[in-house]
Amino acid sequence: MAEYADTPREFIPFRFRVALYDGRGGGLLCRGAFSEVSGLEATMAPKALKEGGRNWGEVQLAGPTTFPPIILKRGITEVADLWNWFDMSTRQANYALRVSGTIDVFHPAKPDRPLLRWRITNAVPTKFKGPDLSATANQVAIEELQLAHEGLELERP
Repeated sequence: MAEYADTPREFIPFRFRVALYDGRGGGLLCRGAFSEVSGLEATMAPKALKEGGRNWGEVQLAGPTTFPPIILKRGITEVADLWNWFDMSTRQANYALRVSGTIDVFHPAKPDRPLLRWRITNAVPTKFKGPDLSATANQVAIEELQLAHEGLELERP
């Protein structure tokens, strides 16, 4: 991650790096750095089981787990690879193109080594929003990218 000479380390704008890999066993498909990431969440809906003879409550079993979309905001990429992936998955003949990837979280004082890493499984882009174009504005290349996915894991690199 680039450091800015006049910027204190606590204010590095892109603290989250996203790398997405071809789900068919290929290599790096696209990558970018983002200022905000939300949706790193998993919810399990318990299943209640009424058991005969058990009058004090129900047995709670693990139910299905759901994952909300991951929302990446205010990002930059070196090339238009995230747009190309969105375009391939929505308009071209690769409707089922899924990717897996990582979201690295960097500490402001140590921007060269990730503090945490989230792994996402079988992601597909559902929304791509570019910046508003204005000659006087200082905008980033990607305003928002939403990813629907099938799994989430947290690891410490």
